[in-house]
Amino acid sequence: MRRELRAVHALVHRDLLRLSSQHTHTALMLIQPVLYLFILGGGLAALIPESRLGVGYQAYLFPGMLMMTVQTPAIMVGIRLITDRQSGYLRELLMAPVRRSTLLLGSCAGGTIVAAVQGAVLLALAGVVGLPYDPVLLVLLLAGMILASFTITALSLALAVTLGRPEVFHMLLGLVMMPLLFLSGGFFPLHALPGWAQALAAVNPLAYGVDLLRRSIELQVPGHTAATGIEWFGGQPPLPLEAAALLVTGAAALLWAAHRFGRPE
Repeated sequence: MRRELRAVHALVHRDLLRLSSQHTHTALMLIQPVLYLFILGGGLAALIPESRLGVGYQAYLFPGMLMMTVQTPAIMVGIRLITDRQSGYLRELLMAPVRRSTLLLGSCAGGTIVAAVQGAVLLALAGVVGLPYDPVLLVLLLAGMILASFTITALSLALAVTLGRPEVFHMLLGLVMMPLLFLSGGFFPLHALPGWAQALAAVNPLAYGVDLLRRSIELQVPGHTAATGIEWFGGQPPLPLEAAALLVTGAAALLWAAHRFGRPE
C-alpha cells in the first residue's frame, strides 16, 4: 500500500510541477473565462433584465465561468495519457512495480487538483460580480469545483483509454464540448430550452457542476436566487443528491477506465 501511495504522490507532484512551470499556458487558459465574464457578461447585463434571471447577468454567469475554467485542465489529462502512450513515456511508467489502476488513479488525482487550483484562482473575481468573500461560500464553491473536476477528469480518462487514437479523441471533444457547455446552464437558464435539450442537460455532468456552484451561492448569499437549473420530474433534486450523482458518475467512469487500462497491451 505504501508503494502504491508513493506512486500516486509522484504523479500528482509531476502535475503540480508542470502547473508551476507553465505560467504562460496557465494564464492563457484563464483568459477565456475572464473575457466571457467581463465582455459577454458586461454586454448582456444591460440587455437581460435582472427579473428574468433573479440576479445580474454577470453574477449568473460566474458559476458557468468557474466550470469553464476547470473543464480544460481536466480534459487535458485524457489528452496527455494518449500523448504519453505515443511518446513511449507511458510504457516507462508501466514498468514501475505498482498496479496499472494506481497509475490511472494518480493521473486522475493530479488532474483534479490542477483543475481545482485553476478554478480557485478565478474565485478572486467573486467580488467583481457582487459576491461576498465569505469563507464558507468560498469553501463550498471550491468543494463543488473539486467534485466537478474529478468527474470531468475521470470521464476524460475513460474516453482516452477507450479510444486510444488522438485524432479520434480530439474530434470527439470538438463535437461535444461546446454543446455540453451550452447545455450546462452556465450561459442561460435550462428551463428556456426545448424539452429534448432539457433531457440532454439532465445527463450532462457540467450542468450538475454549474448547478452545485449556483445553489451553493444561493445558500450563503441572501436574496441571490438565480433561475433554476437541473430538474427531475418537474422539480429540482436536493443538493446532496446532485453532488452524489456527480460523484457516482466520476467513480463509475474511473472504474471503467481502470478496467480498460488494466488490460495488457
